[in-house]
Formats: sequence, C-alpha cells, structure tokens
Amino acid sequence: MAAQLGASATAARAHEELFAYWASLRQAGRLPGRADINPEGFKRLLPTVSLIDVVPGEGRRDYRLRLAGTGLYTVYGREITGRGLGDVYGPRAADYWHDELDRIVEDRRPGVGCHSLSWRGAGHLSLLWLRLPLATNGTDVDMILGYDAVVGIQSDQSGIRAA
Repeated sequence: MAAQLGASATAARAHEELFAYWASLRQAGRLPGRADINPEGFKRLLPTVSLIDVVPGEGRRDYRLRLAGTGLYTVYGREITGRGLGDVYGPRAADYWHDELDRIVEDRRPGVGCHSLSWRGAGHLSLLWLRLPLATNGTDVDMILGYDAVVGIQSDQSGIRAA
C-alpha cells in the first residue's frame, strides 16, 4: 500500500509540474499553442507525454495521437502514435476518452482524472491522467498535451500484455 501511495504522490507532483509549465505559457487568457511548447521544460516527464490532435468532422469530432512517449508502449502493449481513439481502445474506453477530450475542447480548460486499465486486463492498475488544451490561434483548441502515470497495486504479473 505504501508503494501505491508513493506512486500516486509522484504522479500528482508530475501533474502539478506539467500544469505549472503549461499555465506559465498562457498570456492574457489565451491558450498556448504547440509552437509554444518546449519539451526541455518537462524533459523528465517525456516518456509518458502525448500530443493529441483534435480532428474536426461531420457530427462527432475525433482525436488522433500525434505523439506518444515511449513509456506509453508498456501501458498499451504497442505503438499508439498515429492512431485514433477507436484504434487504441475498445468501445467503452473510446467513449470515455471522447467524452473527456470533448469537454476539454469545448470548455478550453484542463482535465484530470483516473481511468482503470481493466480494459487491458489490468483492473488493479489505473491511469492518473492530465490533459491540457493547446490552441494555435490562442482560442480554438486544436491539440491536447497529455501526461499519464500508472498507479495501483503492482506485482510481477501486472496483467498488462501486448495486444
């Protein structure tokens, strides 16, 4: 249990660090854009950082992972860069992420949450996630900066397997 609490506290500190970096880029209430982001500002977090493109469409918008840090490979069991939500997740998990990302785009505000990895056969683990809106024009969210930390009771048999 102590290891779980330590991992959660470490994840929360990482979220605070990335949020503070993102917030420092905001000017006069305008959202930062991808061009404002310098990975050197959060280098130690890069293994589980993602950039998610907002893909407008008829009806429901979609999301595509433009970049997924190398540490996310162990979470998903494969490379997810370049994939849409429906390619990465099953239907229920994809719906969860559509709803969460839609909220971030529409509200133009960061989102944070915890999502079970039970869809990967690892119900004892969860992603503590942070999503930060980015806007090329300072207003309309066209990309989302993400950070994920795996938390939970881990053992030698994590239950995460390659797809």
